[in-house]
Amino acid sequence: MSADNEAGAMPGLMMRTPLLIRQIAERAEGLFAGRELVGVTAVGVERSTYGRVVERARALASALSELGIGRGDRVATFGWNSIRHLELYLAVPSMGAVLHTLNIRLFEDDLRYIVGHAEDRMIFLDASLAQVMPRFEGVEHEVLMPDAEATREGALDYEELISRGDRGFEFPELDEDSAAAICFTSGTTGRPKGVVYSHRSAVLHTLLVNQADTLGLREHDAVLPVVPMFHVNAWGIPYAAAMAGSKLVLPGPKLDPASLAQLIERERVTIAAGVPTIWQGIAQLQPAPSLRSVERIICGGSAAPESMIRLYDEQFGVPIVHAWGMTETSPLASVSRVPPGFGDGDEAYALRATQGRVVPLIDFRVDADSGGELEVRGPTVARSYFRDDSEAGKFTSDGWLRTGDVAEIAGDAFIKLVDRTKDLVKSGGEWISSVQLENEIMAHPDVLEAAVIAVADERWGERPCACVVRREGATLDDEGLRAFLADHVARWWIPEQIHFIVEVPKTSVGKFDKKVLRAQLAEGKL
Repeated sequence: MSADNEAGAMPGLMMRTPLLIRQIAERAEGLFAGRELVGVTAVGVERSTYGRVVERARALASALSELGIGRGDRVATFGWNSIRHLELYLAVPSMGAVLHTLNIRLFEDDLRYIVGHAEDRMIFLDASLAQVMPRFEGVEHEVLMPDAEATREGALDYEELISRGDRGFEFPELDEDSAAAICFTSGTTGRPKGVVYSHRSAVLHTLLVNQADTLGLREHDAVLPVVPMFHVNAWGIPYAAAMAGSKLVLPGPKLDPASLAQLIERERVTIAAGVPTIWQGIAQLQPAPSLRSVERIICGGSAAPESMIRLYDEQFGVPIVHAWGMTETSPLASVSRVPPGFGDGDEAYALRATQGRVVPLIDFRVDADSGGELEVRGPTVARSYFRDDSEAGKFTSDGWLRTGDVAEIAGDAFIKLVDRTKDLVKSGGEWISSVQLENEIMAHPDVLEAAVIAVADERWGERPCACVVRREGATLDDEGLRAFLADHVARWWIPEQIHFIVEVPKTSVGKFDKKVLRAQLAEGKL
């Protein structure tokens, strides 16, 4: 019997080097030093390169060390998508501290809870946000990033920190399982919950993002993440772009459709990423913008209506790639890419409107006992929340994350989310998918947006109520919409209550905020 068999399984003979964010920074510095980066600020446009950004990140890490920031300390950011924010993305985790991106659109109460719960020691904030960020107890230093002409009493100056730091600072060796970043969920069902990403999970997620059939960023791409850097690390795009050497185009505070369309054309953006409301807004511009440089749009955050996918094909010749994920999944978990043999007919469009297949290394299952809830697991999926045992029920006894999404399986292992578990409408003992009904309503040419909520009904228990935003100049009424739906959904799905509203309220990350709609309906304000 050989020694290998006596000892058990035969060991592999490969090097064991840790997976660290510093490797992303060092690759960008070594291979793509001259690649251009573009950042829009409140007062203009800034340009830099990966070489300069990593050099400044080293200086920043050095300066933070001199201020006493060490391994495991939380360093928060309160800012737009910017070049300085990218420097923090690289500097803070690479020195062993933990990057904590604060959602600038949260209510003050939630922000105070999050900063206190994370025990942030420092906060970096954009000058353009100096008047809206509250003061937080326990935070030792504030650092003002000069994206606008503004001051904040007592704040350190970002550029002064850079100037006194060591640009040759060597990032330390770290444990790949140590914390790199923390993001908090949006808190739609209670207090926000902290998800702590490790260096290992962040690097693996970056590799998954750059798979050819996921987002597939390349060196020749110019990438525009409209999705905020304060929301799940902009879907991991800043790290993926740095690893690939892609030109990053960072839009700052100018997120209106016209400004984004101009930025896309001026910087010849090839890949853009954001929530459906962004692309709905750009599609409404008159005259229609030029998107000739765009090879594909990544759309996530909420369901992308099939009608919008068709519109971008027909009007702009730009494919929309539907993706899905959660804060707890780093976030990318699935991408909808149509396999060979489907062509471009109705069947292909139906698949493109699903959430797609899981990315490599992610497993999924649908729990029939819980009404079809989707569960996932993998090396980029959270196993618990930061200092919070109250949500232990979000994880199964055998180690899967309960997503809260109700799913069906379409085609060959394509995930189709039909609703959130809390948003299903149970009418007469049968389930109505609010998401599917919304998509059918938004397929009407006179409808810009639609959200469906459940309302109590004496006979049926619950019935769907549709809150609809008409396109400008449209005269669609209740009966016209019901007549349209009669050809697209089961008759018992058609809502008796239809309210035409100015806009659907949104959460801090651009999703439909149905809890606000429910409150408005209860108060008679719809």
